Amino acid sequence: MAADSGAFTNEDSESGEEEGKHVKPFTPEKAKEIIMSLQQPAIFCNMVFDWPAQHWTAKHLSEVLQGKQIRFRMGTKRTDTAPQFETTCSYVEATLEEFLTWNCDRSSISGPFRDYDHSKFWAYADYKYFVSLFEDKTDIFQDVMWSDFGFPGRNGQESTLWIGSMGAHTPCHLDTYGCNLVFQVQGRKRWHLFPPEDTPFLYPTRIPYEESSVFSKINVVNPDLKRFPQFWKARRHMVTLSPGQVLFVPRHWWHYVESIDPVTVSINSWIELEEDHQARVEEAITRMLVCALKTAENPHDMRAWLNPTEVEETSHEVNCRYLNGAVSAFFDHYGTSKVVETQALSTDGEYVIKEELNVHNHVEGAQTSSHSLTLGTVKQEAASPFGPDLVPVIPGSQEPPSERGGMFESDGEDFVGKNGKRFGKLHCTKRQRMMSESENAVVEQMASNSTVAPSQTFISTDDLLDCLVNPQVTRIVAQLLIQGRSLRL
Repeated sequence: MAADSGAFTNEDSESGEEEGKHVKPFTPEKAKEIIMSLQQPAIFCNMVFDWPAQHWTAKHLSEVLQGKQIRFRMGTKRTDTAPQFETTCSYVEATLEEFLTWNCDRSSISGPFRDYDHSKFWAYADYKYFVSLFEDKTDIFQDVMWSDFGFPGRNGQESTLWIGSMGAHTPCHLDTYGCNLVFQVQGRKRWHLFPPEDTPFLYPTRIPYEESSVFSKINVVNPDLKRFPQFWKARRHMVTLSPGQVLFVPRHWWHYVESIDPVTVSINSWIELEEDHQARVEEAITRMLVCALKTAENPHDMRAWLNPTEVEETSHEVNCRYLNGAVSAFFDHYGTSKVVETQALSTDGEYVIKEELNVHNHVEGAQTSSHSLTLGTVKQEAASPFGPDLVPVIPGSQEPPSERGGMFESDGEDFVGKNGKRFGKLHCTKRQRMMSESENAVVEQMASNSTVAPSQTFISTDDLLDCLVNPQVTRIVAQLLIQGRSLRL
């Protein structure tokens, strides 16, 4: 394979059909162009057939890791309306071999999983960074080749591994940094995705706190619409990701991910973006506020609010350095001479935030017709990059997708990238909604967050934090800090 093209040479192919099977549908340059242009999730097909990592089943990895202890998050197979955050889960240190034995549903089992009935619990080895997991086997990094997607030199060293049993899932959240590429290796995962402009309808919260993760208060597969009435307006995009496919998740898209097969293995990499420089300032502000208020409230019980994956020191001194470092990095990147127009003051004195996210005067509506959204094909125009090897994830049914070989159904709506370039027809039902409705929902969201009776006046630390570290608020604070700093330079 040519290292810079991401495609096999075809001189020795005996037929056009055989030749087609050995050529990747997109060059690295084209794949990167698509990734940097799309504002909507999409699935790449036939891009990883030559990756050694395509053979990384859980059984194979158990042999590679040779008894290495891994931490598994243990969750319950329940159906209530509350999200199952990581702070409410138990944790087990075990080998992959022990996990696979337990996952065979043996009634009498010894070892670390002995207290967890397989019929009532799921297990998830999540957020396993390659650099820690394979610290003494660094050659294995080359088995993952993100260079095929236009990122030269990027491999397993910048990746994380996820291994779960049926029912294992991550609560609905958005990542504040970068965009995401996810390679499904074994089993299938169902993805529930929501666009960034629907954030008010997802009721964001920073408790539990985790660097770069904004969680939703809603269990999106079993929502409590009485407590969270705005959620019905959120536009769910749902797709089942199968082995050999790579899902692209654009910046700030919400996602809830669940394993729907007995064993699932996936590999992901977060791709850094230009917008991350300001996002890191916003994250530093959030960290400083959350840690200051929560440690003051109860310095001896961090487990109740700090995600187990968040292991860095949370002292005020450390967070101060973190914030100053983020602001300095922002100016190191852009230079002090550049005028950073992050906000403008309107004539009536209100701040108007200039967003570079996927914000339009009119956005897609909440009501969509019922579609089955497993992988397949969609009608395309000749100039469109979409086709059998790149399938957009479109708004669809809130019912689980059928497994009939994967057919996207659609009607006809143009799909537009960041630069305004039209990529062809996305076939889905839309209704128009003014952005003011989304903005007004922020106030309604805050009003409906509280579970105390109207006669009660108690406001908890978490109630205050929900307002202080709301993503829209921290964005304004970050912009004010940057403006103030620029005036002094």
